[in-house]
Amino acid sequence: MSGPLYVPVLPTRPHAVGACRRLWPDVRAAIRPLWNLPPLPGAAPETLTTLVGKYVDPVSAASRHGGWIDAPFGEDAQTAALAEALSVYCEWGRLLPVTGPERTEAQQAAAVETARRCLRGLGVRVRVTGEWDGHLGEHVRDLLARTGPEVPVDLLLDMGAVLDGRPDAGKEALRALDALMPLAVWRSAALLGGGFPRVTADMLEDGSGEWSRAEWRMWHEVRATGSAYAPLLGYGDYGVQPSSALAQAPAPGRKGGPPWGVLRYTTDSSYLLFKVRTRGSDRIAVNRSAARRIIELPEFRGAGAGQGEEWLSDCANGPLSTSEGVGGPAEWLRAGNLQHMTYVVRSLPGG
Repeated sequence: MSGPLYVPVLPTRPHAVGACRRLWPDVRAAIRPLWNLPPLPGAAPETLTTLVGKYVDPVSAASRHGGWIDAPFGEDAQTAALAEALSVYCEWGRLLPVTGPERTEAQQAAAVETARRCLRGLGVRVRVTGEWDGHLGEHVRDLLARTGPEVPVDLLLDMGAVLDGRPDAGKEALRALDALMPLAVWRSAALLGGGFPRVTADMLEDGSGEWSRAEWRMWHEVRATGSAYAPLLGYGDYGVQPSSALAQAPAPGRKGGPPWGVLRYTTDSSYLLFKVRTRGSDRIAVNRSAARRIIELPEFRGAGAGQGEEWLSDCANGPLSTSEGVGGPAEWLRAGNLQHMTYVVRSLPGG
């Protein structure tokens, strides 16, 4: 069993695609993203090809080393049209289809058929958002029986949000892996978890906040068990957004938004967030000050550590007379993902 070092679970949004495009080549080569289409509520099947292309064309161009493409929020009436639209990227591109035990039989059958045609594999995404349910293992066994041994399969064990309030996540992941690993000759297996919290203004009353990397701790806990599969288990997370962000439906033409945002920085044990402003007369000074607080941290790795650190340094040292380099919500997400993904790859064995 072998696979990518790092599986970031990302939305098919410009900030995430832009971050993947800008990663240094050696970092990009170690990453296989699990891309997620957003919900497309009420979209008619005949419009889905165009909608899917809007989101997946940039993803396909940025995924030269491969990855997976999933539509976890697809409605039942959209199943056939989504499968047809996504199959193009799987058959002619480098992306692999995804299914899971909780999906409808129609979605499972469509993903398996696409995997057979593209001849490169199928991602089996198993969600465990609470305690492990043994029935899930039975459903995975049934799914694999319908897939057949000729299709390479990758296990994507998705633990959902993994925060400090879920201290048993490692034990539940172990229970799941012990049940799932014997079911197939998995080509690869990755343990995925979301660790960034959903940030609200009151969480940053003093302008900053710190949260532990519980999903990083979970992965290390599983790796330390000595199980035969542990040394080969890949690591995955949701980048610099909470896992719930994937379920946000697009809101075309929406203007406004909160008057604040955050700059993000990942350290060995923590996520650090610093409040910035999206508007107001003091926006430039506040935002450059927030970036300066990051680059003055003992954990800051220097502007040469990656493009995320470089952006933060440029923002911190820019003039107060111009807003150039101060950025906005999309750029803050992109810079955060650049820093986070680069650091994760550098922290993993072999990275």
